[in-house]
Amino acid sequence: MLSIIGLIAILTIIILLISNRVTPIVALVLVPIVAAVVAGFGAEEIGEFFKTGLSSVMNVVVMFIFAILYFGVMQDVGLFNPLINFMIKISRGNIIAVAVATVVIAAVAHLDGSGASTFLITIPALLPLYKRLRMSPYLLLLLVGMSASIMNMVPWAGPLGRAGSVIDMDPTALWRPLIPVQLTGLAMLIVLAVLLALREKRRIAKLPPLAEAPVEVEEANEQLASELARPKLLWVNALLTVGIIAMLVKGIVPAGFVFMVGLSIALPLNFRGVDNQMARVKAHAPSALMMASIILAAGSFLGILNGTGMLDALATDLVQILPVAVVPFLHIIIGIFGVPFDLALSTDAYYFALLPIVEQIVTGFGVSSVSAVNALVIGNIIGTFVSPFSPALWLALGLAGLEMGKHIRYSFFIMWMFSIALVLFAVLIGVIGM
Repeated sequence: MLSIIGLIAILTIIILLISNRVTPIVALVLVPIVAAVVAGFGAEEIGEFFKTGLSSVMNVVVMFIFAILYFGVMQDVGLFNPLINFMIKISRGNIIAVAVATVVIAAVAHLDGSGASTFLITIPALLPLYKRLRMSPYLLLLLVGMSASIMNMVPWAGPLGRAGSVIDMDPTALWRPLIPVQLTGLAMLIVLAVLLALREKRRIAKLPPLAEAPVEVEEANEQLASELARPKLLWVNALLTVGIIAMLVKGIVPAGFVFMVGLSIALPLNFRGVDNQMARVKAHAPSALMMASIILAAGSFLGILNGTGMLDALATDLVQILPVAVVPFLHIIIGIFGVPFDLALSTDAYYFALLPIVEQIVTGFGVSSVSAVNALVIGNIIGTFVSPFSPALWLALGLAGLEMGKHIRYSFFIMWMFSIALVLFAVLIGVIGM
């Protein structure tokens, strides 16, 4: 019963997000509460689940608020303008070159295995370029998310660490056979980026010419940009940003604290006086606070569904409804449906509840534990950043000013088909045994 209620709740939230009928806050807060009440939990229990869920995302919320403010200030002072102009120059405004460069930049940025830092590095830098070329920001999020997902197979990232703990195996040993899959995945993604860029070129060609802004409005915008720009402080701001990113990669102190300190340095460095500094904070605060409130709502959603046991029950029951004939291939089947599972299960529920059940079943038919892990990891990992369960994705949406429902509509089937192709390739080369 718990799994049925949980599945209905998750599908309801996904439908509400995709249809844009209500704000994400409404869907993420009210639907889990109704589900918990239907499942027989009282107000006190739901309150405890809420506290647990909130505590799990609080660090992300703090990081999100101060990261948005910091990168907003950096955009104001023109930190990313030289990079954007350079990329336009070398690509000559070539949409295909920009799309391919996005994949490469995101792959390098994700070497630390942190989705949040990858989005923090790539999106603020590349989003203005996409807007200038009239490219869809949803394409940017798709390419960065897929590139980061492929790189997420490294052993110091979350998925292999979780999987290794389940079968009591060193994540590094799990990773080595996956290296050819990673390299092939990146090559496939570059080809996909070219194809999507060609589609984007056709879309842009059909757009009407940009309407020229009235002279007085254009002059006012240029005057504001010139007043905020700090070309003489370019290298100082660049060093400050590089230092922040280095601290994120090292993980010595919490990311939220890093951006809090960075913002505290950036404001007086670039703007004199309390009024000027507060004006910059006020300019970027609405988007930061709006997305922070959504992440808090997502924390409530995760806390309630985890606390009630709905996610664990859903993972357990899903594998019990399949026909007996397909059970020996259960790991491949789950891998093929890994991306849809990302919309129904959190990462922890997938690896700590579903994986042990699948591994136990298929090993009884002679399939190795490593093959079971490989199938579930490869199939699921591509969809990491299309799932409402991913706090890093909410961060990316906030940085780019995008909506979860539109991102799912734009990216889901592309990611799913890509994931299936990667699973089949892994079967073909023997990384996934049968």
